[in-house]
Amino acid sequence: MEKKIKWFQDAIVYQIYPLSFKDSNQDGIGDLNGIASKLDYLKSLGVDVIWLSPVYQSPMHDNGYDISDYNEINPIFGVMDDMKNLIKEVHQREMRLIMDLVINHTSDEHEWFIKSAKQDPEYKDYYIWRDEPTDIESIFGGSAWTYHQEAKAYYFHLFADSQPDLNWNNQKMREKIYSMINQWLDLGIDGFRLDVIDLIGKNIDQKIFSNGPYLETYLSELKERCFKGRDVMTVGETPGLSIQRSAELTSQQHGYLNMVFQFAHIGLDEIPGQGKWALKKLDILELKNTFNQVQSTFYKEGWNALFLANHDQPRALSRYGSLDYPKHSAMMLSTLIYGMQGTPFVYQGEEIGMSGVKYNDISFYRDIETLQIYDILKKKGIKEEEIMKSIHAKGRDNSRTPFQWDDSKYAGFSQVKPWLDVNPNYKEVNVVSDIKDSNSVFLYFKKLFEIRKQNEIFTLGDFKLYDMNNKDHFSYYRTYHNQKMMIICSFADHDINFEIPHQNFDVMLINYKDYVVKKNNVLPPYFSCILKIGE
Repeated sequence: MEKKIKWFQDAIVYQIYPLSFKDSNQDGIGDLNGIASKLDYLKSLGVDVIWLSPVYQSPMHDNGYDISDYNEINPIFGVMDDMKNLIKEVHQREMRLIMDLVINHTSDEHEWFIKSAKQDPEYKDYYIWRDEPTDIESIFGGSAWTYHQEAKAYYFHLFADSQPDLNWNNQKMREKIYSMINQWLDLGIDGFRLDVIDLIGKNIDQKIFSNGPYLETYLSELKERCFKGRDVMTVGETPGLSIQRSAELTSQQHGYLNMVFQFAHIGLDEIPGQGKWALKKLDILELKNTFNQVQSTFYKEGWNALFLANHDQPRALSRYGSLDYPKHSAMMLSTLIYGMQGTPFVYQGEEIGMSGVKYNDISFYRDIETLQIYDILKKKGIKEEEIMKSIHAKGRDNSRTPFQWDDSKYAGFSQVKPWLDVNPNYKEVNVVSDIKDSNSVFLYFKKLFEIRKQNEIFTLGDFKLYDMNNKDHFSYYRTYHNQKMMIICSFADHDINFEIPHQNFDVMLINYKDYVVKKNNVLPPYFSCILKIGE
C-alpha cells in the first residue's frame, strides 16, 4: 500500500527566537512586528511553518520559558493585536505558525504559583510541595528544591528556582492548561512545539522524570482534549527518551504527537555521564551509528524532526563544521541532516551560515543556565580558562545573538544596542552579502528544500549508510521503489579520495559549484553533493 504524505511531513519549519530576530521599535529587543516585516524573506527561502519561541507574558529569567501568563503577550514583543496581525500575515502567504508551549513548569510569578504558595485550596496542589527536600538536582545545577518562606515548604523545579514544576497529577490544573491551548488554537495558531514534554508524567518520589508512568495518560488526554479533529502540527521535545520510545509516541498505533525532537546525536561531544559542559571530540563513526539507529527506527514507525541546532544548542557550524571553511561547512551540514527522513527544522541564521560567538568575559552573557554553571564551576575551583572554553562550546547565548541582516551597525537587527551583543563577524556574514554571492549558503538551502519537495524519496524513502567505517565522510543512500539518491558529505578539513560505486548518476546539488563529480574523485574539504543514481 502506497504511503500518503501528510502536510507536516514535507514542510520546511523555521524556528524564530523572537528576542533576536528583528527589532521594529528600536528598543534593542526583537518583536512580533519585526517578524512580520521579514515574512517575505522566509517565504523566499521555502519556509512552510514558522515556530516562535515563547512570546507569552514572562519575567524573562529564562528568556520566556518561564511563563507568568499563558493568555497574554509579553509587552516587550508587542500586544495581542500584533500577534493576531502576525497570524493573518503568515496565513496570507500560505505559511503556518506554531507556538512554543511550556507546560512542564511556569514562572514563580504566575498567579497559580502565587496562590499555591498562599495555600489557596484550589491552587495549592497545582505545584509540587514537600516539607523536606530530597537529593534531586536541577538540570541547571544545584538542588531541585527551593524553600518558600510564605508557604513554609519546599517546591520542586527541574530547571531554575524561578521555574516551579506543575503538578500534572492535578486534574483541575490540567483542565486549565487544555482550556488555554484551545484558546490559542481558536485564535488561529496552527500547532505547538511542546517544551520538554517527556517530563510531564514524572514520579519524583521514584526519581523517574523523563518517560514517567503517567506520560502516555497525559499525552493521550492532551490529544483528545485539544488536538483531535484539528489539522494542527504537534512536535514534542523529548530529550530524555530513547530512540525507540520517541518513535512510539508518534507511531500510527499511538499518535499522541505528529513528531518529536530526538536528541540521541546531541550529547556525542560530551564525556558520558559528566553532563554537557564536559567536552570531548566528536567521533564521526559514533555520529553515523546514532543517525543510522534513528533513521531505521523512525522508518518503521513514527516521525522525526530533523535538526542540528536550536536556541538551546550551539550553532551547527561551530559545533560540527569548520570556521576555516564556513560556507562549505554550512552547506555540507544542511545536506547531511535535510537529506534524511523527517521534517526539516532550520534555526534562524543557519541559512546564511551564522556561527557561535565567543565572548571573552562572563559579563557579556545573559543566559540563566550559563551564569549558573559559571558560578558552580568557579566554586569548585575550576580554572577560568577551562570554564570559558566550555561556555564557548556549549553556552546557549552562542546561538542567541541578534540575526545578521546586513553590515550596518548592529547588523541591521536594530538601530540601538541590542539586548545581547552581535557576533563580531556580522560584517562578513549577513543576509545582504550572502545573497549577493552566486554560491551563497541561502541559495543552497533554498535549492535543497526545492529538491526535497520535488522528490518524494526524501520523505518516504529508506536510509542506508555507505562506507560506514570511514571517518572522513558521512555518506548514505535514500531509496524508494526504483529511485535512489546518494548523499555525500565530507567531514574532513583536507582532500579525500572518494570512489562512487555507480556508472550513471546526475548531480542534483553540490556545494563546490565548479567541481565536476566523476567516478573517482578527490573531494575538497567539507564537500557535499546529492546524486541521483541511474539504472
